[in-house]
Amino acid sequence: MSIPFTPQTPAETPTCYRHPDRPTYVRCARCQRPICPECMRSAAVGHQCVDCVAAGAQNVRPVRTTFGGVQRTGAPVVTYALIAVNVVLFVLDMTSRALRQHLVLWAPAVAAGEYYRLITSAFVHFGIAHILFNMWALYVLGPPLEQHLGRLRFGALYGLSALGGSVLVYLVAPIGAATAGASGAVFGLFGATFVVARRLNLDIRWLVILIVANLVITFTVPGISWQGHLGGLITGAVVAAAYVYAPKDNRALVQAAVTVTMLVVLAGLTVWRTADLLDHFGALVAR
Repeated sequence: MSIPFTPQTPAETPTCYRHPDRPTYVRCARCQRPICPECMRSAAVGHQCVDCVAAGAQNVRPVRTTFGGVQRTGAPVVTYALIAVNVVLFVLDMTSRALRQHLVLWAPAVAAGEYYRLITSAFVHFGIAHILFNMWALYVLGPPLEQHLGRLRFGALYGLSALGGSVLVYLVAPIGAATAGASGAVFGLFGATFVVARRLNLDIRWLVILIVANLVITFTVPGISWQGHLGGLITGAVVAAAYVYAPKDNRALVQAAVTVTMLVVLAGLTVWRTADLLDHFGALVAR
């Protein structure tokens, strides 16, 4: 007895949902859509498609640093970017001395309206030894602070420290003095490192010795702007204290408020000093 044979239609081979020309038998563990090797992403169980991975990433809260900043892996990009800017400006200054004249902190020019000098002066240096010391200190102190505070807070801290040093120079330094260098910002990092280390209960004896030694050099070696160093140190310590001791429930709000307040205070002192200089040296400033 013969059994009749009925031919079966072969099942259609599934293809990748993103690449219809690529056959595949692997499916996304989350949405069950077929995916080719190019669209596979390793997951805890099996593989997921790129769309499911992206959707899952949106629902994952970013990991925070110790004091509220977004924790990022990889190189301390803000620190390296600051070093790069300083080095590039130093090289440009070596090729054109006229550039320095427009960037250094010189009180008559600031009083005449060139307020940008309060910031640009923190990226100009007067010699190779000057920039080497400051960039070495930034390279050592920057990465740990950037890791603990996060990129945004670290950048704000550095900028405010640089501005704080410049403002104190503007307030009390001789009117004809020309000042430049990242030392104010670096001393701000010294102050911030001290505060952060105390908050984390770390050994700070080495840091205290380093700060004291630098302060002794600041006040004993001629030609060093003690105003810039002291202004940066105080500003950096105050801002860092607000960042690391802010209450956890309102941390971001307190940190933002202190940042803005410090900026307003420094701007107010600058405006006051400008008015005072114009009252006493109006003709000189006009030139």
